Amino acid sequence: MREKLKEMTHEALSAVMPLTLVIFVFTVLVSPMPVGTLMLFLVGAAMLIFGMGLLTTGVDMALMPLGSDVGAGITKTRKMALICALSFAMGATISFAEPDLQVLSMLVPGIERWTLLITVSIGVGLSLFLSVLRVILHINLSKIIIACYSILIILAIFAPDNFVPVAFDAGGVVTGPIAVPFILAMGLGVSSLRSDRDSIEDSFGLVALCIIGPVMTVLMLGILFSPEGAVYTPPPIPEILTTRDTILEFAKELPHQSIDVAKSIWPIVAVFIIYQILTRSYHIKLFLRMLIGFGYTYAGLVIFMTGVDVGFIPVGVFIGADLAGSELKWLLVPLAAIIGYFVAAAEPAIHALRKQVEEVSLGVIPGAAVMRYLSCGVAVSLALTMVRILFHIPILWLLIPCYISAIALTFYSPKLYTGIAFDTAGAVTGPVTSTFILPFAIGACIDPDRVMLDAFGTVALIAMTPPVSIQIMGVVYNRRMKLAVLERHDDVLDDEIIVFDEDGGEIEHE
Repeated sequence: MREKLKEMTHEALSAVMPLTLVIFVFTVLVSPMPVGTLMLFLVGAAMLIFGMGLLTTGVDMALMPLGSDVGAGITKTRKMALICALSFAMGATISFAEPDLQVLSMLVPGIERWTLLITVSIGVGLSLFLSVLRVILHINLSKIIIACYSILIILAIFAPDNFVPVAFDAGGVVTGPIAVPFILAMGLGVSSLRSDRDSIEDSFGLVALCIIGPVMTVLMLGILFSPEGAVYTPPPIPEILTTRDTILEFAKELPHQSIDVAKSIWPIVAVFIIYQILTRSYHIKLFLRMLIGFGYTYAGLVIFMTGVDVGFIPVGVFIGADLAGSELKWLLVPLAAIIGYFVAAAEPAIHALRKQVEEVSLGVIPGAAVMRYLSCGVAVSLALTMVRILFHIPILWLLIPCYISAIALTFYSPKLYTGIAFDTAGAVTGPVTSTFILPFAIGACIDPDRVMLDAFGTVALIAMTPPVSIQIMGVVYNRRMKLAVLERHDDVLDDEIIVFDEDGGEIEHE
């Protein structure tokens, strides 16, 4: 257990450190900040690293085994009503503990926090239920995605303008370091009970559909409930004079986060205990180990969210606002692209997806290549985000072309790559993105009245470019494999000397 924690903390260090160094160098050379504010950021970064290490260790110990067992267990019942109910319950409860969603709920003005959390959770529950049905009934992923995105566009037309970006962001943030490993494990558990050739390919795509449900439910919330006074108020940056002031700021926030995280995570623990009572799936040692895993998850979330709220969100807003208000505001575009490239490699959920891709494809799809295409896609999306903020471009003007491109590529990219591509959309929008990139975009909006229109939607754009870039990778690699097969076939023919008899029959090879 200690070795696992050490390994996960090292991964978290590798994830957060590049982004921290980029921001530190930028604040020294271009956008200086007060020393006290920089102290908050550095301590917050340290808390993110340690918290993420605890969190991913807990997920690996508890949530991934639970997801795999529940996925395999619910399909064994062969009772469709029970399968639907359990899939919905697991999807709704798992999203409550997602740190990215917690961050978004703190940033969105005009909507009561728990109203947004419950609305998104219902969307995830419906999505997971639909995803499990798709795997069981062997329904083509492309057809479902085309139908769902068409519904999203129609709903977006009727929803209030300032609700549309928030709704699409809700779909992006809900699939992070807790939800993605659980959903991926559940997908493998469900597909393992099918013995056909396409079962492994169908295990991907659950994360992709879990992005769509929250967007639908939040758009419907916007149609039914139009918030008043939805103007963003930047978080105050406390005046830090000594190291004691720094420690006190984090100490004041810690009890609040402890209570909020407890409210978020108890439904998952309750589901786990009920599942154990009903099925007796885990012997006592494994049961206790998984309980300890939930303890790690809780502690990691508390530390992580405290570091985010005190250290990362105010600094992200400060840097974005300072640069946008200067004569060098055009630097927002290249800076966002550089940060975006590192953010893709930083997300812990991406590493879980990368491992599963390599295992399922038996190394045919190289994880390093997936990361390269993914990083380039995120860099492009963040550059587009800053262009959108600077020129006040409506979010749908960028999202609809991305949707069309991603859907069009499903007809040319191999099926396995399509499932992976749409899953990366959820995996890439994790805690690093929501804790710094979204506040950075909020700060870049000079006009507070336009924050809902311009800054929100950033996570949605980040989620939409990976399906395009990974499917392009699928087309490229598929073409390379076909060329390699043809070249191999030509080499074999060149090396063989075939002798035929008088009737045309083959009698000798040399």
